[in-house]
Amino acid sequence: MASKKVVYSVLGLRIVTLLFLAASLVVLITDDFKFSDGSKLSFTDIQAYRYVVAVMGIGFLYTLIQLPFAIYFAATEKRWIKTGCLPDFDFYGDKVVSLLLASGVGVGFGYAVDSKTSIKQTFSVFGQTGRFDPRILDEFRSKNLKFLNRALIAIGILLGGFVTMTVTSVITSIKRSEKGGLFR
Repeated sequence: MASKKVVYSVLGLRIVTLLFLAASLVVLITDDFKFSDGSKLSFTDIQAYRYVVAVMGIGFLYTLIQLPFAIYFAATEKRWIKTGCLPDFDFYGDKVVSLLLASGVGVGFGYAVDSKTSIKQTFSVFGQTGRFDPRILDEFRSKNLKFLNRALIAIGILLGGFVTMTVTSVITSIKRSEKGGLFR
């Protein structure tokens, strides 16, 4: 039987993970802007961010599914389903979701950092040519950088969700190895 501290730790980590994922989803989904000419840019226009949102959604749904089981286990110290499949589901599910969240963090940070560098360099060159209206260049540069900064905030929050899911995964791994696990 798992100690109460471990059980409550897993429950707390699942709740914190859910909050991180919900917050990062909200921040990234609401990240958009409109230029003065009426054209728009949102996360749906960037394939990398669509992937990140899909990963966030998968992680959120997985954690939401896991939450009632964790609450029941913390309250009763018994598994809701007694077949023994829940510890396996915890073990493998936590690993897969942790890896998905890690890939989402990598894709999101990679796209944002590369894009910010590219925008700064490109507009520095365009500004020096004198062939473009500086007001339009400034608007485009500043709005894009603001968009990318907000996306970086969302990815930073997702990083918090990844960390808490990984700690949960380690705890479920330790508990599984103490019981004998699959390969013992």
